[in-house]
Amino acid sequence: MTHPSRHEVLGSTVTMPVEIRRARCFVAGFTADARAMQTAIVAAGDTRGALAPLRIRRDRGMCMLVFVDYIDGDLGPYNEFGVCFLVDPTTTDDAPGDSRAGGSWSGLRSLFAGDARALIHRLPVDGEFTLAAGRGIWGFPKILADFDVDHESTTRHGRVSVDGRLIADLTVKPGIPMPASSVETTLHAYSQLDGTPRMTPWRLRSITGTRTRLGGARLHLGDHEIADELRALRLSRHALMTTSVRSLAMTFDDAEVV
Repeated sequence: MTHPSRHEVLGSTVTMPVEIRRARCFVAGFTADARAMQTAIVAAGDTRGALAPLRIRRDRGMCMLVFVDYIDGDLGPYNEFGVCFLVDPTTTDDAPGDSRAGGSWSGLRSLFAGDARALIHRLPVDGEFTLAAGRGIWGFPKILADFDVDHESTTRHGRVSVDGRLIADLTVKPGIPMPASSVETTLHAYSQLDGTPRMTPWRLRSITGTRTRLGGARLHLGDHEIADELRALRLSRHALMTTSVRSLAMTFDDAEVV
């Protein structure tokens, strides 16, 4: 019998897998310059060229900006803002460094089929425990930040800053209701803290209250370094798509070095 792995975090024991019993989120997906995305990936630690952007057009990839409110979970309640790059599964598995792999059709197919993989590029949070656990267990690039987020209103709004310096202010308008899902789906989240590439399976167990649409986002970037990095990506003026989720449950497994 295999015993679950355990990790010591700030004097407490975290037993795997970590369970998130309820969270809610909203996300906006923008196209971005693929070469600029690759430059950001390398600058953040991918010295081996193991990851490359999933291209939905010849020169454009996808950057997802997401606000998550973890309401009930093993790491406690906290807010999170993610800057996530969709990466090409063919590239990460078969052809490291070749950001041309896959092409436009496979990129769009992965995006809308929901099986695209994501590199967690930046991850501000507002909790000390989740920061220590995220960096120590999964290699997620968490930093401490301040949040002002509205998940209750029909139009979602989130603002994240560090020491008074704004990273991003994002508004997401309501979309079309989508069917609830209780079918378990596994997403693959990549990280590369300290130059070590890792992959963490996220198992989504249920999703309710989902609304999605084309467009529907308003984004304002501030004067923080992450905001400057987002500008350098030459994000599209309008979001390609936006989604909000009222409630989701999931588990995080141990990370695997890749």
